[in-house]
Amino acid sequence: MPSETPEKKPARTTATRRRTPAYVKATRGVKNWREAAEWLAWRDIEDIECITPDQAGVARGKMMPSKKFTSNTSLALPSAVFMATISGSYPEDGHGFSYPEDDGDLKLMPDLSTLSEVPWESDRTAQVICDLVNKDGQAVEFTPRNVLKRVVAAYHKKGLKPVVAPEIEFYLVKKNPDPDYPLTPPVGRSGRAIGGGQGYSIAGVNEFDELIDDIYHFSESQGLEIDTLIHEEGAAQLEINLRHGDPVELADQVFLFKRTIREAALKHDMYATFMAKPIQGQPGSAMHIHQSIVDKKTGRNVFSNPDGTESEAFRHFIGGMQKHVPASLVMFAPYVNSYRRLTPAASAPVNVKWGYDNRTTAFRVPRSDPAARRVENRIPSSDANPYLALAASLACGLLGMNNKIEPDAPASTTVNDNLIELPRGLIEATLLFEQDRDLIAMLGESFAITYAAIKRAEFETFMEVISPWEREFLLLNV
Repeated sequence: MPSETPEKKPARTTATRRRTPAYVKATRGVKNWREAAEWLAWRDIEDIECITPDQAGVARGKMMPSKKFTSNTSLALPSAVFMATISGSYPEDGHGFSYPEDDGDLKLMPDLSTLSEVPWESDRTAQVICDLVNKDGQAVEFTPRNVLKRVVAAYHKKGLKPVVAPEIEFYLVKKNPDPDYPLTPPVGRSGRAIGGGQGYSIAGVNEFDELIDDIYHFSESQGLEIDTLIHEEGAAQLEINLRHGDPVELADQVFLFKRTIREAALKHDMYATFMAKPIQGQPGSAMHIHQSIVDKKTGRNVFSNPDGTESEAFRHFIGGMQKHVPASLVMFAPYVNSYRRLTPAASAPVNVKWGYDNRTTAFRVPRSDPAARRVENRIPSSDANPYLALAASLACGLLGMNNKIEPDAPASTTVNDNLIELPRGLIEATLLFEQDRDLIAMLGESFAITYAAIKRAEFETFMEVISPWEREFLLLNV
């Protein structure tokens, strides 16, 4: 007996399309639940993913039929989701942290401005990023998106609006189902494994033309805008630059871009990794953050005076970065592997110096006209949770402006050879973070306690692993 042919839906005529509201045809975001229902129906969306970033920036959430999503359904996740380590375990009580005995629910509140399609799914699927609130409707202080919103709100209270532009580096690697084996570069369209030393090489980008086409296609379908894409120095290491904008919106984009790039890579039988240092002997991967601050009323960049000279706010922002970034390093370099990237005599800085167009400093001021004056934080690695990295970086700058912290003189020579001004490991960075009371007050006490507990637990888990280096050099020699 032949299988039944599904009923064909009538084609949308030109007249129908003319009557369709602009918000329904928009690739990203609606204003209210009525618009959301129309948006989903017009696309014949069957399922929707309600997602939110955990402390690692991993997408957590629930999937449901789209009709149930728009019927005032209450969504919740256990609070433990935001207390888990990257390996799925939980911290021990101590240092102010106490695991909640009831492990109660946190309510998911969809941000409808983030509604978009999931272009790699075979069935029509949408996604929406959610915030977390308690039973009383108050924002959950220790969840990453709320941490960033808290810092942005502190700027708004002063009549200021931060503007950011992240740059995200990542590697493409051959599939590696056995973690005991080192990662290796993939084979490109030439049929050869990709080598290093191809910074800004167009030929290097062309090796992965079909994959990059999918990244662009997936991004466009989600309303995500890529500014530029380049090949970096590492073997099959690429970098995507995003256009400047609101910090929460840009963190959302990085969050979604990571999913997008991983899915595009899997489609082409390879992995995309955002590990800070995935391959020994190759450069690490960074997430540089460009930052400027504008006056909300005038739209003027407060880093520049009316005559175009550098403002006090500009100097104080840098001063705050210099003073507080060492304590916030645990959010820029959140894993043991992150510190393999931060080494002396490399392009990844281990100092807190600043300079004009000086890439050996932690805080680079690119050459620009006064209206575009900005500070680039070159410390964060690509494994960082974008919400927390942006929150920490902006918090450091705001503390500098609030407390009028003066920076030192700009560096005009190489400063990353022997000068080490940052913690050299995860546990040292965690301890320093716990001591900076001004930074903790800006980010939130419950977040700081929870995050520090997770980092301690991850460090102790790593210390249980015996590495090949130890077996090679210690086994028969000590």
